[in-house]
Amino acid sequence: MTDDDILAAAREGFLEEADQLLQQFEESLLGLESDPQDFELLNAAFRAAHTIKGTAGLFGCDAVVGFTHEVETLMEALRSGELAVSEAIFAALLQARDQMGRLLEEVRADRGTLELCDADVQAMSQRQADELRALMGLAPLGAATHDGAPDTPVAPAAGAGLWHLSLRFGGDALRNGLDPLSFIRYLDTVGTVAAIDTVCDSLPELAELDPEHCHLGFEIRLASSADRQAIEQVFEFVLDDCSLQLLAPDASAADYDRLLDQRSGGDADAREALLQRWLAQGVPLALRPAVPAAAANALPPTGSNPAADTPDLPPESAPVVAIERRDGERERRKESERRAGAKDRRGDDTRFLRVSADKLDHLIDLIGELVIAGSGAELVAQREQSPAFMEAALRIHDLVQEARDGALGLRMVPIGETFARFQRVVRDVSKALGKDVELEITGGDTEMDKSMVEAIADPLMHLVRNSLDHGIEGGDERAASGKNPRGKLALNAYHESGQIVIEVSDDGRGLARERILAKAIERGLIDGDTVLTDAEVNLLIFAPGFSTAEKVTDISGRGVGMDVVKRNIDALRGHIQIASTVGRGTTMQIRLPLTLAIIDGFLTSIGDVHYVVPLEGVVECIETPPACRAGASGGVGPRLSGCFDLRGEVLPYVDLRTCFQLRSAPPARQSMLLVRTATSKVGLLVDRLLGEHQTVLKPLGRVFQQLPGIAGSTILGSGEVALVLDIPSLMSHVTPPVQRGGAHHPQTTH
Repeated sequence: MTDDDILAAAREGFLEEADQLLQQFEESLLGLESDPQDFELLNAAFRAAHTIKGTAGLFGCDAVVGFTHEVETLMEALRSGELAVSEAIFAALLQARDQMGRLLEEVRADRGTLELCDADVQAMSQRQADELRALMGLAPLGAATHDGAPDTPVAPAAGAGLWHLSLRFGGDALRNGLDPLSFIRYLDTVGTVAAIDTVCDSLPELAELDPEHCHLGFEIRLASSADRQAIEQVFEFVLDDCSLQLLAPDASAADYDRLLDQRSGGDADAREALLQRWLAQGVPLALRPAVPAAAANALPPTGSNPAADTPDLPPESAPVVAIERRDGERERRKESERRAGAKDRRGDDTRFLRVSADKLDHLIDLIGELVIAGSGAELVAQREQSPAFMEAALRIHDLVQEARDGALGLRMVPIGETFARFQRVVRDVSKALGKDVELEITGGDTEMDKSMVEAIADPLMHLVRNSLDHGIEGGDERAASGKNPRGKLALNAYHESGQIVIEVSDDGRGLARERILAKAIERGLIDGDTVLTDAEVNLLIFAPGFSTAEKVTDISGRGVGMDVVKRNIDALRGHIQIASTVGRGTTMQIRLPLTLAIIDGFLTSIGDVHYVVPLEGVVECIETPPACRAGASGGVGPRLSGCFDLRGEVLPYVDLRTCFQLRSAPPARQSMLLVRTATSKVGLLVDRLLGEHQTVLKPLGRVFQQLPGIAGSTILGSGEVALVLDIPSLMSHVTPPVQRGGAHHPQTTH
């Protein structure tokens, strides 16, 4: 998958999510209109707008960001009590919802920036934004900055000059994963774009148009006090895919004449058209009329040194710089190869089918029922003691297992596709914050069910943005503390003990215990005399509305996000753990259970009840140690039963009969199943070990979904029901909390 494909997929995911958030925004507003006292509905609408704005900013959709920021500001005034809800506010917010939808349609049409947004849509955004500001008693923002007409020259700042940039992108720019507009936007870091005109003279007829071929060019007037090198560095990563001509503020008419001749290629009509573009941009030159190309003073050929070919000007003041990386023959050859490759790709595309997710889910359900039926056939074969029947049952078992793996593989996708979208996120956010951050991705080939990947994307987005904004320091602060000025953000995924582990790590400043405690006391989350461990203090950041940011930005600071992260992970029956060291960084670790429809398990029983342990977490089966035999632990209820010595290693164990309070008497001889947890190993005391078992995971009903230690249920071949254990949840349930007199214990994250 190319970078272009990854960015396109991420952008499409943003638009799909935005549609859902708009629906949530509208439903919350309508519910709030019926019940103005329901503060949670107001929070839900605010979160929807906040997420739309933040994600739109990451994709450079400044038209959406600017308007949604006004919506968010009004809703913040409602949340803080500065404004009271009224019919006028509801009407304005519902109209704003419709306008946000129009702006997102502009994004779909590749017009998400202010420069490209439809003039009517932009004017409506301006009008509605002024109405929202009026409701808050604020002055209007002023007239729209883009009315569809050519840009008028902007007066340069003091000490700045007007540079002229003539830019033509190569045909392969888009295929190489480059976004021309991102470089145009980045010019704002070295100056102000006073005028810009898009050149698309090479655009073919619609029937001959190749959507992957770039036909864009730009004529730009840049008001900047930066030097030539700083402006050239804006296009450092696109030098091989563009032709850039740069004229200094003191360039003469002859310099512009030479540029006209080169860009027009001797075509008088093309020369005149380009000249008119310049005049409309306010180039204050009386240029000579068109002349044949042979009589013109051409610019230096490709690969030559412009300064060396202009002896009357010193190198540092040469007004024209040509940056060329392609000649005509090479371009034609690559174009021929590309078209041939395009035909091959179109042939490959016919091998793929777009299948409805509902149909795929139905197929997996049928495979699950087939697994259960196969288990029943094996039991019948064993009972009948028929070798031929048993052989046939085993053959069916093998085929069912292959069909199971194939069906599940259809829904499995590598999490690397989700990780890849954060490349652009980290780049854009770090630049917006003025930070230099490196993203490191490992474990991208770890596969997850597609539904889980989609559900975990939003929590990961919040964690990444918070690490960039709050965790990683600026370059000066890092250098002062002896760190590398370049920060590091790491995303990692792997399988462990039947779970999927995803880690978001940074080498930033870490979590400040005292600052978190002070903010929690200020917000009334804990009492001033409460004594908490570091782990419990860290968990306070997941409280709704909690934020230690000193100011609100487009990225974070409103106390929205971390509570949503916790809620979404809880919905997946997952857990989140925080490890942080002040001055060294923070690691957020998400552990998700195996929620696939069919898993490999190890079947056990206690009395008449069957339990299935995910096979990936099973280490070994051992004879019950003397210290763990029936009655040795004593007591009832969910708790660790004690410890035992396994070949010199002291490990805890859990008597499942005691844990689940089963009333049946234990047999004279029991067995121990050793399983792996996040930090060590633990023994599970059971009555019988029944061996490996293909398990069709059935979700529990809503009444039982919050049962600790139980991930779901399954049906055995005999028709009996077995419970599937969730080992991490079970261990959290049986481990007693640290006892401190009068101390308040925050709610756990699972």
